[in-house]
Amino acid sequence: MKKLIYILVSATALLLTAATADAQMGKREYVNLGWQFNGTVGNSFVKSAQGYGAYIEGGYYLTPMFSIGGFASFNTNNAYIPKQTYTFEDQSALTTDVDRSIYQVPFGVSMRTRFMRNEFQPYLGTKIGPEFSTQSTYMSTFVNRHDNWGFYLSSELGFVYYPFDANDFGFQFAAYYSFCTNRNSAYDIKGINNLGFKLGIAF
Repeated sequence: MKKLIYILVSATALLLTAATADAQMGKREYVNLGWQFNGTVGNSFVKSAQGYGAYIEGGYYLTPMFSIGGFASFNTNNAYIPKQTYTFEDQSALTTDVDRSIYQVPFGVSMRTRFMRNEFQPYLGTKIGPEFSTQSTYMSTFVNRHDNWGFYLSSELGFVYYPFDANDFGFQFAAYYSFCTNRNSAYDIKGINNLGFKLGIAF
């Protein structure tokens, strides 16, 4: 009988400890949003790293460590080319400076595996889905614009930090690499590679 009482007391203590830990870890669902700094690499059209971006993502932990959800983000990268002369197929010429821009909007499904369940939660994430992109060239008063769709794949390594006890509010930092299959034969773009990081808040 004493052993049974000991087992019941121990089990109750463990359940109370787990319940307290769950309260401190927050809900199983999460929402992250914030600012995104993005760099385009591997193309000759626009090579730049700029902070014209934002993101939002959310998910639900199907198990204590693995979640599935959705995401959406956008970023713009610009490049300025000083004045020079351009010759066209009809032998006409134009002397002007040029602004180039790549605008990207990926969205889709996200998956995340976290490695710890306390106030500091490092994780590894993957995102897949479609991407809408626009590549634009601004020459004086003329704009040459191309819109296209592609397949987007991204991996990221980051962490979420909840500094306040019994509160689901925290902060997020992550570094990511992404690739999309968007193509533009006019600018010899055969996919767009991105490398960047993001800072945000977590709920």
